[in-house]
Amino acid sequence: MSDSELTKICMSIGYPIKSSKSPSLHTVGYKALGIEDRYVYLRAEVKPENLKMAVDGIRGLGIRGVSVTMPHKQEVMKYLDKIDDTAKKIGAVNTIVNESGKLIGYNTDWIGAVDALKQKTKIKGKKIAVIGAGGAARAIVFGIIKEGGRVKIFNRTKEKAEEIAKSFGCEFGNLDEISEIKDFDIIINSTSIGMGNPDESPVDKKLIGKNQIVFDVVYNPKETKLLRHAKEKGAEIIFGADMLLYQGAEQFKLYTGLDAPIEAMKKFMEIGK
Repeated sequence: MSDSELTKICMSIGYPIKSSKSPSLHTVGYKALGIEDRYVYLRAEVKPENLKMAVDGIRGLGIRGVSVTMPHKQEVMKYLDKIDDTAKKIGAVNTIVNESGKLIGYNTDWIGAVDALKQKTKIKGKKIAVIGAGGAARAIVFGIIKEGGRVKIFNRTKEKAEEIAKSFGCEFGNLDEISEIKDFDIIINSTSIGMGNPDESPVDKKLIGKNQIVFDVVYNPKETKLLRHAKEKGAEIIFGADMLLYQGAEQFKLYTGLDAPIEAMKKFMEIGK
């Protein structure tokens, strides 16, 4: 059997990882294109102290593609052979492609965020608040700036927000200043607050207005407390599932070389429902 006939393994790594929908999303894509006999998608929980060992395993086992989620998007960069220019600018990797043992890091999060936003609004000229300063925030800020939006980052640790702000030329502040977000066009939660917990939100309901768009990158639960409150206030909402879909479609192409069957994947994610 030649290498081309072997089933290619793709997977997600993170900690925790049990709520990841990426395996199901990619598998839906494989089935839609009739390539489920050529690709299989798994997930693995990787503790931070085991990250280097996991990356060595990707290389050693010949795993074709890896989706990297929290908290590994920045740390993983030091163990790869090459970083795509865009991922380098962002300073975070969410996608690894194994090219004959050479591990190349990419970032598709920014594409996912921009495409999700564009379904609802133009980004250029909009005043956008980003809550959080991790790998997802870096990608989102990069995408917004690239599209001509204006950003202010709010984070518990002001120094981390400042680091991103300096990289991309935007404003920053800590959570003590978060009351300012009531004057923004768009609010984006890039943190894990609310993940698996329908009673957590990074934003007080009273700060949300009916003329705003509120976007939460958390997709489990699908309708987080933040989005529920936004809907109650009459604001337009964007689900984290939207971002997952569009960044996943870009990953799908990197892993398989084929255009993702976006409609089949969209139906699975129930985008907009």
